[in-house]
Amino acid sequence: MGEDERRNLASELAKDVAEEKGVLPPPAEQKPDDSKALTIVEKVADPPAEKIADRDAILARVETEKRMSLIRAWEDSVKKLKLKNRAIKKMSAITSWENTKKASIEAQLKKIEEDLEKKKAEYAEKMKNKVAMVHKAAEEKRAFTEAKRGEDILKAEEVAAKYRASGLSPIKLFGCFGA
Repeated sequence: MGEDERRNLASELAKDVAEEKGVLPPPAEQKPDDSKALTIVEKVADPPAEKIADRDAILARVETEKRMSLIRAWEDSVKKLKLKNRAIKKMSAITSWENTKKASIEAQLKKIEEDLEKKKAEYAEKMKNKVAMVHKAAEEKRAFTEAKRGEDILKAEEVAAKYRASGLSPIKLFGCFGA
């Protein structure tokens, strides 16, 4: 209960007391006498202690209700604030945990990508080396074949020179024709 409500209740109680103390107007059926006769007014005694005690009890109960409602409102707001703060802390902790895990995973991914790039470069280098070795082997084989051909040509020329010098004709002519 607010201050205004208490004032209203107090003013109503004051009106009740004033009505009890005041003079009651004459009933509507009787016409007031306009003569200048004196009217006897009876003074009503103060309200009994019982009514004052009731009023004090009502005011005390109102005050207690007011205090209890303020306590309930305070309790609700404090509980809500605590719950809200706890939820905010938990959400913050979850977000922090999520960000940490994401960063860790991204770091792992970058490391794996770097490792893969390194392996790719190593394999590419190995393949280039193999290609170079194959090329070198092919060059050696070409050179060997060229050298062999040169030797064979020299041998053929020597044999031809022998036949010329001796005057004999070769037994085989080109191997496939036969002589």
